[in-house]
Amino acid sequence: MSLNEEIEKRRTFGIISHPDAGKTTLTEKLLLFGGAIQTAGAVKSNKIKKTATSDFMEIEKQRGISVATSVMAFNYKNVKINILDTPGHKDFAEDTYRTLTAVDSVILVIDCANGVETQTKKLMEVCRMRNTPVIVFINKMDREGKDPFDLLDEIETTLNIKLRPLSWPIGIGATFKGVYNMYENHLNLFDINKTKIERNIVSIKDLNDLVLEQQIGGKAAEKLREDVELIEGVYDTFSISAYQEGALAPVFFGSALNNFGVQELLDTFIKIAPSPRGRETTVKIVQPTDDKFSGFVFKIHANLEPNHRDRIAFLRICSGKFERNTFYYHVRNDKKMKFSNPTSFMAQDKSVIDEAFPGDVIGLYDTGTFKIGDTLTEGEKMEFKGIPSFSPEIFKELINKDPMKTKQLEKGIEQLTDEGVAQLFTQQPGNRKIIGTVGELQFEVIQYRLKHEYGASAEFQSKTLHKACWMTSDKPEKIDDFIRRKAQYIATDKDGNFVFLAQSAFLLQSAQQDFPDITFHTTSEFKRATV
Repeated sequence: MSLNEEIEKRRTFGIISHPDAGKTTLTEKLLLFGGAIQTAGAVKSNKIKKTATSDFMEIEKQRGISVATSVMAFNYKNVKINILDTPGHKDFAEDTYRTLTAVDSVILVIDCANGVETQTKKLMEVCRMRNTPVIVFINKMDREGKDPFDLLDEIETTLNIKLRPLSWPIGIGATFKGVYNMYENHLNLFDINKTKIERNIVSIKDLNDLVLEQQIGGKAAEKLREDVELIEGVYDTFSISAYQEGALAPVFFGSALNNFGVQELLDTFIKIAPSPRGRETTVKIVQPTDDKFSGFVFKIHANLEPNHRDRIAFLRICSGKFERNTFYYHVRNDKKMKFSNPTSFMAQDKSVIDEAFPGDVIGLYDTGTFKIGDTLTEGEKMEFKGIPSFSPEIFKELINKDPMKTKQLEKGIEQLTDEGVAQLFTQQPGNRKIIGTVGELQFEVIQYRLKHEYGASAEFQSKTLHKACWMTSDKPEKIDDFIRRKAQYIATDKDGNFVFLAQSAFLLQSAQQDFPDITFHTTSEFKRATV
């Protein structure tokens, strides 16, 4: 099969949602439809993720969470689908944000009762930064929830994206009878007693066909006709190009728990979702069809085996063909490397692969060589852009409890922050280490790992800080002046960029007013334009 054919048959996407909206359940049902797993509950019981989760720490076992992005691949109707299932826990949101740099599209799951929630907004902001194509799946339609039209208005207004329903629910909660697939003109009827995947689809070419009344009753049929007429009048006609450009989000309704509405979603997804797309580097736009291999690391994960210190770097392939035991160029380190055991993740199996293609995500065993954002090529000196860090929400100073283990502590915090579990800011004088995270749980994770993996004893002292802001200006002397005047609030990040640690929203606003020539960024995404 040619490179172009391999590319065209791939779909790489992430599933995102606010916690408890049904993301994991939907992931499971997609895998069931693809034949990758055979039993319900496999995802939640970790049966399919055991080779990719991070349950190497007691703290994680006790809390019953995974901090890993799980990579699962399966074939469906001659399409290779790569799912990146992201952590739902808000404390690990930044891992989800970075994962979105490695996908070509996303499915956003929304609970029909709760509508748009806090985490949903943040995730959509990240998608909008790259115009990532989004499909919305409104879940739990078998439960009581908001009116579908009210939900659509809320999503459009809150998330600032135009919608186009491609399926429409017939009733909700106790009156839920099924969905009408407007994209395929099919009626899929709901039976809560069905627990296995079954097709119960009636083809309806004309909604005025009397077969509609026979299937769902006169009152529901009339309501469906009115709803569809309103949709056709209010919402734009669906356009694949508008969807793929991130300007229009198709909407599907269903109940993932009951395997309902999922097949319509999956069948439409493989028809309209983009195959691997081009990506921006410091030199050029890399197209997946380019002959030479390239890819970037978006996630680093500690190895499960407690006796080993090696890690797995997750690499998204962007162009060309990756081959086992071939030398590739590590751009940041300026050296060549080859990989004897690259792995792929086909649902429950983690296996060594000989080759991989654009859109695929592979695991590379790592002894500390990689950092998030690192680029591999066949020799080209370029780096992929747009793998951001976000301003943390919680800041604490790292306090060394054992001066005899200073080197171990510094090595440990360097490597752990390379993995992306937290951000490291260094303040002078004194080389003080400020750790920033989006949740308290990461501090427990870091403290545990420093102790058990590096033999370093540390604790954290809370800092009253509001935001970490990166700074850019067309007038470098303005930044120099700001750094002099605000020296006690200035730190550097791991890449040597100056960062303003604002103590409060008021002080940040004051700095913005007093220094209008400086732009204060709450994400390192600005580097895309300045690298």
